[in-house]
Amino acid sequence: MFLLCFLASLAIVFAHRTWGNAGKIVIVLDHDILPANGSSSIKLRAESSAGGQPAGLTWRVSNGQNLAELEPSKSEWGLRVGVTPGIVTLAASAPGYQSATAELRLGLDPTDEFGDGTPDFLRLQNEEDRIAFRHWFAFLAESVYVEDEKDRPAEVDDCAALIRFAYREALRKHDGSWANQWHLEQLPAAPPVRKYEYPHTALGTGLFRTRPGAFTPADATNGAFAEFADADSLRRYNAHFVSRDPGAARPGDLFFFRQQGHRMPFHTMIYLGESSFSQGSNWLIYHSGPDGKRPGEIRRVTVTDLQQHPEFNWRPAPQNPAFLGVYRWNILREED
Repeated sequence: MFLLCFLASLAIVFAHRTWGNAGKIVIVLDHDILPANGSSSIKLRAESSAGGQPAGLTWRVSNGQNLAELEPSKSEWGLRVGVTPGIVTLAASAPGYQSATAELRLGLDPTDEFGDGTPDFLRLQNEEDRIAFRHWFAFLAESVYVEDEKDRPAEVDDCAALIRFAYREALRKHDGSWANQWHLEQLPAAPPVRKYEYPHTALGTGLFRTRPGAFTPADATNGAFAEFADADSLRRYNAHFVSRDPGAARPGDLFFFRQQGHRMPFHTMIYLGESSFSQGSNWLIYHSGPDGKRPGEIRRVTVTDLQQHPEFNWRPAPQNPAFLGVYRWNILREED
């Protein structure tokens, strides 16, 4: 019995010394402050206080999960920041070691490369992200047209509302509960926008700029961005002119008209290109807007058909002064 107790005591002492020899994990960060621009990243490193790198090291974001994304690989771990300022708490652990934490502070990035009022942290600089946004934006706008009227979003009651809905939801996380919310029976085989998910940005739910001027840090909180914007504000503050030639349009671009004498003079249509639900190409989709006591309707036409509209002021042609041209979202803006 004495021998057993002695051996047990020896094992406890040995285990304690082994733990102590392993020491603590020390996290080493190249930076502890980064701009929340959606593109900055750092490599994650940790060392043992006793020297060397702990075997079986793993990382997790213990606080601020919506602010940054871990990027593991076979050789090293990395962290890519999101577009929302805040504090990210990183935790590192390994078998036989005491875990450790470190904080990374993300600050507002006010850069506005084009001076158009849209901050660069909202821009989709990656071509894959731009393609993904165009696909989802066009698909969601057209899905409202093809679904039963009773299932359509109640908010879509004019041309700007259709655009705001498709724009906002194109930037969401597209999971099963989201699809059920909007009665979507099929989803496109397209990846999501990777840079960020709405509403996890420095602007929160404020997607659309509502006033002129280049972006400043104060715009994040002074009401310069809102969930609502009318057709004219979408054109002036959230998109940029491309051409008066409709042939220059790419899927997800906008056709703008100004009809003098109308109660709501500014009108916009979404260029789909190919349909997600039927054959053909060069499709446009739009909401006609309320007309007196009539609520209006969602329509889908080809550019060719619209160019033959009996009323010349609805034709998307350079000769038509009511046609303001093709516009492209600022978040898709590229160097000329």
